[in-house]
Amino acid sequence: MAAVAEQWRENRPTAGARVLRLGELWSYRELVYFLALRDVKSRYKQAFFGIGWTVFQPIVGVAIFTVVFRRLAEVPSEGVPYSVFALLGFVIWSYFAGSFGNASGSLVANASLVTKIYFPRLAAPIASLLPGLVHLTIGLALLSGLMALVGFVPSLAAPLLAVCVLWTMAVALGPGLLFATMNVKYRDVGAVAGFLTQLWFLASPVAYPSSLVPDAWRWAYAANPMVGVLDTARWAVLGTPRPGPEILVSLGVTLALLGLGLLYFQRTEREFADVI
Repeated sequence: MAAVAEQWRENRPTAGARVLRLGELWSYRELVYFLALRDVKSRYKQAFFGIGWTVFQPIVGVAIFTVVFRRLAEVPSEGVPYSVFALLGFVIWSYFAGSFGNASGSLVANASLVTKIYFPRLAAPIASLLPGLVHLTIGLALLSGLMALVGFVPSLAAPLLAVCVLWTMAVALGPGLLFATMNVKYRDVGAVAGFLTQLWFLASPVAYPSSLVPDAWRWAYAANPMVGVLDTARWAVLGTPRPGPEILVSLGVTLALLGLGLLYFQRTEREFADVI
């Protein structure tokens, strides 16, 4: 009995603000991997279109952008072919929108785990960011093929796209943690997140360049962190004009949202199992 008692470990709820323990999160990295792998498998299991849908979606999206924004509205594309300009924006935005939505519902989707076993709850929203990387990779491969087809050579700064992907993950994770926490108590938060994503799309330079925004509004417009992400990605890959100093506003808002999301998540984490 003494040996059994020594092996027993009781995880009591902490009091006050919780400290972010990255070491503990790293020790559960295999759980993050398996949660992400489960989501990827479930997405393609018994799917009629399978991975073809990942290719079909950006092609149709860029075709609609070309008709509406290029042909009808005559939106410029910073001196690069509009199809390439729009496809890069569409691929990055699709990853952000999907990751933000997945992170917002990650705790509810893993309610059976949250209520039965202990693990760092932050592992669930982080794992929700990983499946979208599969679609992002396919989209970028499609972009490479389109660039080769139209004879467009990528910029020498193209490797910096990896930094833009990490930035996109941070932009998705910050608000995703806020909505995931609120979604534990209020299940209609998921609908709010979907509506917010639609508005966010209209306020982001996905199908149009941010240079269309008047100079007087450029700093306020940069408060949308996806403005900095998309402008930087297009500069790195397509060689469009380098982002101005207002990119620091996008970066600052990204860090502020991420910090706020982590703080709110950590303060309410102990209540998840009781409320969900």
